[in-house]
Amino acid sequence: MSIQKNLYFLSISILWIGGCTATGQIVKSNREEYHINSSLPVDSNIIKTYLPYKTALDAEMSKVIGYTEVDLTKNSDVPETVLGNFFADAVAHQAKKIVPNIDVVFPTTKGGIRNDIAKGSVTVSNIFELMPFENQLVLLELNGSDMYTVISYIAATNGQPVNGLKMKVVNKSPENVRINGQPFDKNRTYRILTSDYIANGGDEAKGFSKPISRKNIGLLVRDALMKEVMEIQANGNKINSKLDGRITVN
Repeated sequence: MSIQKNLYFLSISILWIGGCTATGQIVKSNREEYHINSSLPVDSNIIKTYLPYKTALDAEMSKVIGYTEVDLTKNSDVPETVLGNFFADAVAHQAKKIVPNIDVVFPTTKGGIRNDIAKGSVTVSNIFELMPFENQLVLLELNGSDMYTVISYIAATNGQPVNGLKMKVVNKSPENVRINGQPFDKNRTYRILTSDYIANGGDEAKGFSKPISRKNIGLLVRDALMKEVMEIQANGNKINSKLDGRITVN
């Protein structure tokens, strides 16, 4: 009989015994700490077990998928960063292949950007370090009032990575707001793409709780970034994101 079958019957037996016995009580419990540090001897059996998987994973994560001509850096103290612009523009470009009619892309907060990417080669590991979460991209249709609440949140938090939105922040409030080059209109609806984390109120984001509609577009934020880097590389180009004044503070 195979090991799998033995385990199956053992599990059934345990469940049967547990179901037929009275509820017991713990009468004695022992606790012992095992300190894990460099003084512990190496267990060669454990190393032999995981080493093939580690080798394969390291090879995949170190694979170069593109290049950047500039340092992609973050800075929470300023309203706009090169890395934030790259992040938002990359997600916007890839998402619009699935859902073309998107007004604003707000794929992450500044706090969600976890790592810089230095000028030079970009690896799979760089993208995982930049975006280690399994966040999905969701498209929401918001009325003008709720959209303005989102815009006000972005202004109050000193700017966030966005695409399709341009504004000036004065005393933590939005002014001269334009969406895709057009003045903001509270009387119309807008389609905004963001992560499920933000849409669910993560980082205290506001304005997303009562959308007219909400749709998961079937694309991870990280996968959108990965696709964009590889596409730029496939076209014979390098990442060259810049500041363009999409959010300014006065």
